[in-house]
Amino acid sequence: MSIAEIQQTVDRWISGTGAGYFSPLTNTAILAEECGEIASIMARRYGDQRAKQSDAVSDTALADEMADLLWVLCALANQTGIDLQLAFKNNLLKKNVRDGRRFS
Repeated sequence: MSIAEIQQTVDRWISGTGAGYFSPLTNTAILAEECGEIASIMARRYGDQRAKQSDAVSDTALADEMADLLWVLCALANQTGIDLQLAFKNNLLKKNVRDGRRFS
């Protein structure tokens, strides 16, 4: 799927199957929550924290949390009229111009 297709899929699901969009502020809070869930898994897997037996730190759990993050990011982009595919393309161009020789 392209980023545009992912955004469209999220919109169709939220508008059809779901109960509609949460407010942008609520989705921003959910975005932060998803980042925290990823950070928690990463701290336990790669950092110094030890996982409790009840903590899921599998590849599946990490992948699922990353997909949740992408979902909420797409929802926010849809709500604010941002084409993430175009934004990413422009961001990559900016990085290439600014940092193209920085690390070599």
